[in-house]
Amino acid sequence: MSNLESRLILFEKNIPGGWNFSHVLKKGSSLRLTDIEGGVNASMLLFNQKDYSERYNMADTLKAQYTSYLTKGHALFSDMGRVLVSIIEDTCGWHDALTSCSTPESIQKQFGKKNYQEFRNSYYRDGFTSLITEVSKYGMALRDMHSMINLFTRIDVGSNGNLIYTNQAKAGAYVDIQAEMDTLVVLNTCPHPMEISASYSPKPLKITVWESNCLVEDNPAYHLREENKRGFINTANYIK
Repeated sequence: MSNLESRLILFEKNIPGGWNFSHVLKKGSSLRLTDIEGGVNASMLLFNQKDYSERYNMADTLKAQYTSYLTKGHALFSDMGRVLVSIIEDTCGWHDALTSCSTPESIQKQFGKKNYQEFRNSYYRDGFTSLITEVSKYGMALRDMHSMINLFTRIDVGSNGNLIYTNQAKAGAYVDIQAEMDTLVVLNTCPHPMEISASYSPKPLKITVWESNCLVEDNPAYHLREENKRGFINTANYIK
């Protein structure tokens, strides 16, 4: 699936570093996220497009699949036991499902302060504020923020219990996320809150929406665990 030339591309766009973006991903279509330069962090929220009160559930997603991170073959469950999206391809191999996005406080602590009033579009953005700005376009607010996925970022747990940050993304790395039901995808490209760089330089992300139509019987997420099969069945019953 690495070559999309022979497939129907529905939409394509480059998202600058530090910006937010959203798209309603229709069932059977996929969102390819590509690290353009290397080192991108993409924080992602997921909602049922027909009912925003149903959204991605980190705890159920991880415990049902006996994992602490996400990659190819994983299903992303909602809080209703349904599969919102599945990861059908991934050249990165590890996406953080444990931590959150950057905040105004974490950005200022790491990089200093640049406000909009003084620096205009060169001001320092943070993931939390940007994601709230994006979900507000759909009538949502602070209370609708939930656990997220930090794509292209790896978080390990050390023997002492401390979290260890690694951004292992390389230029050209991509992940394909297929919608198993109509899903609102909300993204932000601000630095990860554990970013170790001394300079504020968030990286851009390429967005490609295409018709994947990966059938259930061919989907690696469906075959991973019995819990996943039940999730796909719950989804199929919901959208009939």
